[in-house]
Amino acid sequence: MMTTPIVSVKNIRKTYGKAGEKQYEALKGIDFDVQPGEFVGIMGASGSGKTTLLNILATLDRPTSGTVTVNQRELTTLAGNQMADFRATQVGFIFQDFNLLENLTNYENIALPLSLQNVSAKAAEPEVNRIAKQLSIEAILDKYPSEISGGQKQRIAAARALVSHPAILFGDEPTGALDSNSAKDLLEMLTTVNQEQHVPVLLVTHDPFSASYCQRILFIKDGVIGTELKRGNQDRRAFYQTILDTLGTFQ
Repeated sequence: MMTTPIVSVKNIRKTYGKAGEKQYEALKGIDFDVQPGEFVGIMGASGSGKTTLLNILATLDRPTSGTVTVNQRELTTLAGNQMADFRATQVGFIFQDFNLLENLTNYENIALPLSLQNVSAKAAEPEVNRIAKQLSIEAILDKYPSEISGGQKQRIAAARALVSHPAILFGDEPTGALDSNSAKDLLEMLTTVNQEQHVPVLLVTHDPFSASYCQRILFIKDGVIGTELKRGNQDRRAFYQTILDTLGTFQ
């Protein structure tokens, strides 16, 4: 039985610079799908195009040509307000540097996406408490971001991304600012969210350890996808080694 992809990318190209002037083509025709419940990684060196691709998928940028469909909505047809509404309700985003508001409590940071959707404080409360319990952060909801660790900040950021029941969760190097134990904790949490709540995850990373938690990895180089790697029946450690071996031939 065929399933409808959560994300469908068709011949995406992104060119910077005006016509007639020197231009730079960051993406040169990208095609791939993300199926419901998948945990997909995108790997590539700095300048490979992976962040440009993620920004387009997360509606933070527009492609020069091609189409991007997320949860059966074609993003390039959305106007400004439609795009903002879609981003608020359909896309969860975890950034490397957390992007928490320091003047808000952790509870208020998590509730912010609901507030921006005009959800009342009373209606938001059970949603915030639900996700806080799932991510084991109830004890720090009344604290401010400056009062908690980096790993805890990233859990707050993850809760903020998930509180609106997004169609897909995007991660942009979410372990980049974390120590190894906090990074492992976050990756295991994302795996649990993916497997138990069936939230599809698309993770952009240059780190083979982080990528080893994925089910499938797309390697991007010079604006094109050059290799695809599937985990299959390998355990995570074996897949980690496979990733290292692949990177050795792909660089």
